[in-house]
Amino acid sequence: MSCAILLPSAGASRRMRGGDKLLETVGGEAVLRVIAQRALVASPHVAVTLRPGDRARAEAVAGLPLTCLTVTDAAEGMAASLRTGARWATGLTVTALMIALPDMPDITAQDMRALITDQARHPDQPLRACDPHLTPGHPTILPRALFPEIMRLSGDTGARNLLRAHPPRWHPLPGSRALDDLDTPEDWANWRARLR
Repeated sequence: MSCAILLPSAGASRRMRGGDKLLETVGGEAVLRVIAQRALVASPHVAVTLRPGDRARAEAVAGLPLTCLTVTDAAEGMAASLRTGARWATGLTVTALMIALPDMPDITAQDMRALITDQARHPDQPLRACDPHLTPGHPTILPRALFPEIMRLSGDTGARNLLRAHPPRWHPLPGSRALDDLDTPEDWANWRARLR
């Protein structure tokens, strides 16, 4: 079982009111770099999507053995990153693609590995992380058979419609870490306060 990991990082971070959520620091490094490093522990095939000319995010992952994918139609929303990632993964010898949001600093390399191992038990079905109460969260793993459908997605709803058509199995993660994506300055402040 070989699973590629896509970190969709071509969004505009509009809810940060001028900041960039993916450059917020975790342990002294940009969260984008931290999550990329964790992904590389879980898989040798990792890609980051970027808007054209986004030097700051590109520099955040500079030197890591991953692939940077430029998304020329990033303004469309999440689907543009997912289409780009599915095209990339199609050229690899992998059986699935994990979508891991890089603004979720509580997701560990061990979480990603556990998801990959679990998905391998039922390789033809999507797998989605959730909290212990089965509230849907992230990351999500999509099997290779769905790559053509990923490449037909549109808009800013990600793979929501795809997962309605192909219901995933659930993989509970402890606490709320499958749910905590940090989109606003307040989200980041609250997360840091919890750490203290």
